[in-house]
Amino acid sequence: MTQKRQLLPIMSWGRDYDRDKLVADLLAAVIVMVMLIPQSLAYALVAGLPPEMGLYASILPLMVYTFFGSSRVLSVGPVAVLSLMTAAALGGLQLASNAEYIVAALTLAFLSGAFLLILGLLRMGFLANFMSHPVVTGFITASAVIIILSQVQHLLGISSHGYTLPELLPSLLVSVTQINTATALLSLGTLLWLFWSRNGMSVLLQRMGMSSTRALLLARTSPVLAVIVTTVVVWYFDLQAAGIAIVGDIPSGLPSPTMPSFSLELWQGLAGSAALLAIIGFVESVSVAQGLAAKQRERIDPDQELIGLGASNIAAGFSGGFPVAGGFSRSVVNYDAGAATPAAGFFAAILIAVVTLLFVPLLAWLPKATLAATIIVAVWSLVDFAILRQAWRYSMADFLGVSTTIVLTLLAGVEVGVAAGILVSLVVHLYKTSRPHVAIVGELPGTEHFRNVNRHQVQTYDTILSIRIDESLYFANTRYLEDIIYGMVAERPNLRHVILMCTAVNEIDMSAMDSILTISTRLDEIGIKLHLSEVKGPVMDGLLRTDFLSKLSGHVFLSQHQAVEALK
Repeated sequence: MTQKRQLLPIMSWGRDYDRDKLVADLLAAVIVMVMLIPQSLAYALVAGLPPEMGLYASILPLMVYTFFGSSRVLSVGPVAVLSLMTAAALGGLQLASNAEYIVAALTLAFLSGAFLLILGLLRMGFLANFMSHPVVTGFITASAVIIILSQVQHLLGISSHGYTLPELLPSLLVSVTQINTATALLSLGTLLWLFWSRNGMSVLLQRMGMSSTRALLLARTSPVLAVIVTTVVVWYFDLQAAGIAIVGDIPSGLPSPTMPSFSLELWQGLAGSAALLAIIGFVESVSVAQGLAAKQRERIDPDQELIGLGASNIAAGFSGGFPVAGGFSRSVVNYDAGAATPAAGFFAAILIAVVTLLFVPLLAWLPKATLAATIIVAVWSLVDFAILRQAWRYSMADFLGVSTTIVLTLLAGVEVGVAAGILVSLVVHLYKTSRPHVAIVGELPGTEHFRNVNRHQVQTYDTILSIRIDESLYFANTRYLEDIIYGMVAERPNLRHVILMCTAVNEIDMSAMDSILTISTRLDEIGIKLHLSEVKGPVMDGLLRTDFLSKLSGHVFLSQHQAVEALK
């Protein structure tokens, strides 16, 4: 039973489901559905897919996540960055028709889901930690810029192509003389309304006496009003004749079961993209879910999220969708609307299914410019170039990571950008840990505390060198540690004892252990003993399982104060 509850969290929260939670979930579902429909249509446009596939990707995947996900408020469906990555991945294939393009999208969702599911079953949720926050922010910022530029063609009624700045900018400049005035005016009005309604509408409603929570929720549903108004205007005045592009006929009815391709050639072409999509979707979803869970004093299980997102993407592959993840904006709306359990997502999916079944034909006159405006406003908040300034001030290594990710994503594409982001995150981590901070410390007078000699007035001794190492010791930093210690020893002719203060050392691997013994032997040859102090229990347990202590020239002390008192 325990194992079932781990794989099916619904068996845990479902036992306590009651009428109050049902009412809360139904209310949240209505609000999320209203927000999710225009987003789903818009993100299908970003992915280069028929608009109905956005709706399909918001039905079964959202239902499946209800059973397998660990977050109570995460809303799964199409998201901006994954839609762009889907378009880039499929655009790199030599596909002969739209039908092949759609099958490739289904296959991409299936492969991404399978990758996530395998990682989840192997309990590898820790992989989310391998992309640093600055690098993720940089990648999302650059992707948002590409998404915005890719939608300019729909705002102006012109054509463009590409998924990088070198591709998009020239194609936009070539077509700029062909701007359709009616489309541009419609886009301008829609953009102004959407940007104003994000904040101004909420303030206005509160001044009229509405509660802040309700006013904020209504403001976030403003894209639906934009869809309704622009669709009616284009239909009533027949503005298609004036050159305004519309979505056109959308098939009504629920999605039929679909089948991803099992072509080995296609799998080979999509495997790398599927892995990158899975990683980015997982990192984005976990970040959103953890942030919202913290507000509720709850926690999520990253391993279970891998399973939940994997199952959702596999469901998308078999129900006419494309890769999905947890969306930030609609998850926040779901939380603010008072969703009590994941059942809110299930109910939202049912409502979307009803709309898809009965009301989709009414969207035939929906202008593509409105969807483009909706996308731009949605991703505008993702653009955060301030991260460059923050990283520059804080850490050159982080600045190199985030700037490299942004530049490569803009110039070479999202797949190169995310691959570079992962690589840079690992390189930055290895660089930092390979050159740990090492400080000479002394005792604060009248205390038993030891601090950096360059920051405090402390007491030291000519015959004792106390060194604090602020990092775990492993194969990548052992040579650096040796060089540091030998250099310090060479500057102190009266030295008799070296004490390594290990308060920040959480692990010592075999390479580091051998290196410490080498240092000990060489120092002992010139009459200097090497000692350790404040070694943590788990680290000491590992040392005791070897002959390390018998080979160490000095002793291991419980505290740095005891070491200095015994040796001075």
